[in-house]
Amino acid sequence: QGSLKESGGNLVQAGESLRLACAGSSTMLQYHTCGWFRQAPGREREFVAFINRNDQIQYADFVNGRFTISRHDANNTVYLQMDSLKPEDTAVYYCATSGLNRAVTPAFYNNWGQGTQVTVST
Repeated sequence: QGSLKESGGNLVQAGESLRLACAGSSTMLQYHTCGWFRQAPGREREFVAFINRNDQIQYADFVNGRFTISRHDANNTVYLQMDSLKPEDTAVYYCATSGLNRAVTPAFYNNWGQGTQVTVST
């Protein structure tokens, strides 16, 4: 399927915004479900959001309207716009692809990027 590469992570203050990007091939991003996950130190990797080939979208409950996932086919990139960031959003954020149409469990994703660090200070 090729590789995925995340970018956009940074150190920001609480309340600020970041836009993460996941770049990959058109085959990967347009014909698979693309999900964002995060993993904080000492915690398991958790689901954040996905967008599938039919443009169906699902968010984790903790997102609570603060994040927006989108796919831009022209540049083969899936974005995660994160607003109103909180210190508890601090984690390494990963994008991944799945052949399933709806998947929130990491085990159902079989192609992962290397991650990008997001740190939110108080």
